[in-house]
Amino acid sequence: MKDPREKALSDLLVNYSIDVQENENVLIEAFNIPDTFVVQLIGAIRKRKGNPFVTLKSSVITRELLCKGNENQLGLSGKLEAAVMKEMDCYIGVRGSLNIAELSDVPPEDMKRYELLWNYPVHKEIRVPKTRWVVLRYPTPSMAQQAGMSTEAFEDFFFNVCTLDYSKMSHAMDPLVAWINKTDKVRITGRDTELTFSIKGFPGIKCDGKANIPDGEVFTAPVKESVNGVIHYNTPTLYQGTIFQDIRLTFKDGKIVDIEGDHPEKLRAIFDTDDGARYVGEFAIGLNPWITEAMLDILFDEKIAGSIHFTPGDTYEETNNGNKSAIHWDLVLRQTPEYGGGEIWFDDTLIRKDGRFILPELEGLNPENLK
Repeated sequence: MKDPREKALSDLLVNYSIDVQENENVLIEAFNIPDTFVVQLIGAIRKRKGNPFVTLKSSVITRELLCKGNENQLGLSGKLEAAVMKEMDCYIGVRGSLNIAELSDVPPEDMKRYELLWNYPVHKEIRVPKTRWVVLRYPTPSMAQQAGMSTEAFEDFFFNVCTLDYSKMSHAMDPLVAWINKTDKVRITGRDTELTFSIKGFPGIKCDGKANIPDGEVFTAPVKESVNGVIHYNTPTLYQGTIFQDIRLTFKDGKIVDIEGDHPEKLRAIFDTDDGARYVGEFAIGLNPWITEAMLDILFDEKIAGSIHFTPGDTYEETNNGNKSAIHWDLVLRQTPEYGGGEIWFDDTLIRKDGRFILPELEGLNPENLK
């Protein structure tokens, strides 16, 4: 039986997020999701007279390919997928998670090889800058468990948060973009956090349902060598199949010079992937009113209302600060009172305190005004 919520979501993705035009090529990359949703996406693309293409993937098979993979195999895999991606105008990536830790035992050297030879050339060099794209998760019992919810309750939450009024959110973001565009110095505070950096010359970019679903952030980038101080991320994070807690980074002139947290060997391996992994490519402010707690899924967690994420690794083309890396790790700091509070200062103006915007022109971004 078809789920009308799947149709509503597929229509949002095709008609709004990537806005498929006649005769455009659209790649659907589906990881562990029901065939019914892929079929809905194909139908929505065809209604727009686009050309759908589908790649089906499995995290279990991906793990097997990565473990003890050699450079020839992974390099050719990257080249083959890059050749396909070059032919695409649009991309929809949908991931369902059967086991969030499926890649946790892939050896660091194999994961590094995958990031450099396969993932980076296909997605960072082609898909992100050269296609209109959107990525999202699909609700599964595993995700419901991560969120501490029943499967039914999580599905209701998922479809509500993914199909909210993004055009309303987009309008409310405009004043924040204007503030970012005229700001030089940023100061971030929180429990065990005191961080300063410049964003001068880098624009604010709205994430309003066009690239991620769910969405709800405004991002820019720091001047690469301007970051100084300490940030203690207070949100658990899943990266490369491993759950990390309480990561604390110390910066000097833009570079991460001290790393603390659990799984120290894996942490060091990630930050030693390449030179750019120790610099920051993105600074973003989370705004989604329906997302209030972490659920070990970065597409949700980075949009938590009252949060920021400060991202070691690769920068985006729209805010290119010169930092290139195979890593892009959206680490999240929540600044709401229950997590120690905190402030965001733009130059000499307090913008947000304890997770709430305090300037009249920004109050439209507080949760009660976006629902």
